[in-house]
Amino acid sequence: MTTNGISRRVVLRAAGAAIALPWLESLPALASARGQRAAAPKRFAVLFMGNGVNGNHWWARGRGAAMQLGRSLAPLEPVKRKINVINGLFCEPAVGNGIHPAQTGALLSGVPLAGGPAVRSAITIDQAIAARAGDAAPIPSLTLACERPARGSHETGFSLAYSSYLSWDRAGAPVPAEIDPRAAFDRVFEVRARGRRASVVDCVRDRVRHAVRSVSASDAARLDGYLTRVRDVERRVEFGATDLRDRIRLMCDIVALAFQADRTRVASLLLARDLSSLGYPFLRVNGDHHSVSHDDLSDGYERIVRFHVRQLAYLAGALDAMPEGEGTVLDNCCLLWLSNMWSGWKHDNRKLPVVTIGGLGGALETGRALEYLYAGDENRRLCAVFLSIAAKMGAALDRFGDADAELEGF
Repeated sequence: MTTNGISRRVVLRAAGAAIALPWLESLPALASARGQRAAAPKRFAVLFMGNGVNGNHWWARGRGAAMQLGRSLAPLEPVKRKINVINGLFCEPAVGNGIHPAQTGALLSGVPLAGGPAVRSAITIDQAIAARAGDAAPIPSLTLACERPARGSHETGFSLAYSSYLSWDRAGAPVPAEIDPRAAFDRVFEVRARGRRASVVDCVRDRVRHAVRSVSASDAARLDGYLTRVRDVERRVEFGATDLRDRIRLMCDIVALAFQADRTRVASLLLARDLSSLGYPFLRVNGDHHSVSHDDLSDGYERIVRFHVRQLAYLAGALDAMPEGEGTVLDNCCLLWLSNMWSGWKHDNRKLPVVTIGGLGGALETGRALEYLYAGDENRRLCAVFLSIAAKMGAALDRFGDADAELEGF
């Protein structure tokens, strides 16, 4: 309780579990000195798919409602007013330093890697933002993956850890990613009794009714929808992910719920690692992700790329269906989707596929196709995007990786 009533973050605990309620307009938020409501929190998530895209079908033209999207980006059509498709960016420290691990381990840090048995990178942008903004939420960052890490060393002399982990901490060590949806759900909702049969929603239902007995009708409907989503995800988690499609969707739903309830403000989701061994029989594709990427202009590989963009669209759609303030949770987010190279056949990372979704509470203009390929190397640094996002998140950095200025025009 606060002097203004119930604060925005209401956490209800019972029977070894916890549910944090989403933003409700009739529950006063923590107020400023002038009695104004605090702004909705800003969130950042990065999603990664290794081995590049099909360059023939990865393009965007125009702005806003008139934007045209290539086949691989077509799943983003429902939210295209809220996207930015950025062409021509690159991570210079990852160029010319060998294929695969060296192209991935520096992607979110912008710091060159060294080969050999020692594994050491640098802090990645998600962890840098979490270090400055993540402590405002119970979980500083949520690190998830849909594929197990590879072991050993690559033929280039670099550890396969660089291909397997997306997030790295300040000490240069990989941040372990949770690959079990049930464990991820339990962490978000603080479930401690794994053997229990009672639903986390059922455990706290009476407390929910007591805490929100005076909310508005619209908030009551919003809360009912939220609890229904929590219960649906919990039921699917208990049933178990039967294939890749189930696992990815569960991970996206867990990120969405964690953002909605302000359990965390920073997340990373590795959809398919570099040198991925994931298979896609449901896409009518023979061979694993990595091997098919060597024929990156094929229809089969395009279907793989579109499948992973569809997961980004799914997460964005889930967040956009969650009302918050005068908009939606997505409006207060920045989702960043990228790969470690453009062409799997050439292992070419001189430019990278990059998409963002969400406007960070109006701080980030959206609905644009942005071109930087011919702007000069100094003006197309991927790390400059990271600086821009960090600043708009309220976690400004003077320098990050190989960039010391925000990306102009972003």
